Amino acid sequence: MDAIAGVWSALPGPMRDPVIFAVPFFLLLLSLEWFAARKLEQYDAEQVPVGAYRTPDAWASISMGLVSMATTAGWKFIALLGYAAIYTYVAPWHLSPSRWYTWVIALVGVDLLYYAYHRIAHRIRLFWATHQAHHSSRYFNFATALRQKWNNSGEILMWTPLPLLGIPPWMVFASFSVSLVYQFWVHTERIDKLPRAIEFLFNTPSHHRVHHGMDPEYLDKNYGGILIIWDRMFGSFAPERFRPHYGLTKPVDTFNILTLQFHEYASIIADVRRATRWRDRLGYIFGPPGWQPAAPAAAVAQQPRLP
Repeated sequence: MDAIAGVWSALPGPMRDPVIFAVPFFLLLLSLEWFAARKLEQYDAEQVPVGAYRTPDAWASISMGLVSMATTAGWKFIALLGYAAIYTYVAPWHLSPSRWYTWVIALVGVDLLYYAYHRIAHRIRLFWATHQAHHSSRYFNFATALRQKWNNSGEILMWTPLPLLGIPPWMVFASFSVSLVYQFWVHTERIDKLPRAIEFLFNTPSHHRVHHGMDPEYLDKNYGGILIIWDRMFGSFAPERFRPHYGLTKPVDTFNILTLQFHEYASIIADVRRATRWRDRLGYIFGPPGWQPAAPAAAVAQQPRLP
């Protein structure tokens, strides 16, 4: 803790991330859940262990989270430069951090923009190439919560309206840190559904299990960070009706953290090189994950017809 405090004090004020102080609590909860998974074995109807840990998978997640803390600091430094310029020279007014409504605007604004970014990250392959690392585990536990991406450029761009509205840049960072800390606890199978009012308003473990499911009924659902009402409002909500199967629809069978982070970028490059038309190249980059060009009309006409 002394080392963490020293690093904290050496950083400029806007760069001091509260998530750093949450790390010991993350690791404590992770250890307790890991112990429970070993001692309190539970199985679903398909005899698949509930809340299980696989040691190489968990260590890959933890390693990715540690690297993410360093890369996030770098991205935040870049964002700080841009946000400070927008806040200082472009914003028509400056909201006071001492006013309660400024915090409400910052927290709700970050949450709404996180929903928008998160939905984009699932529907545009270039952004999915970054985000898919978080979904690459076949297990759903507190370790999975630490399996974070290393490229935060999309979120940096998405938060731009907040300093433009006069919210101090450090409040933008603090609000997103609140969102990250909140989202840690929803990555577990040890918590069942909560009271109806909580399930209606907030993202919960039940809702987030759906989001990590690879089942067709659960794909591209429940993007919310803290609030689930955005999904209810914009038609992307799905309740948990059965235990999901976790992971990617095309699993990446490795625990190499570099491969887990960058394999989808390599796949995009390979697809773009193979394509012969610009529309197909753009489709492979900006289309949804799994996008494929339509078969030429001549090839379709030559296909044998069923009697």
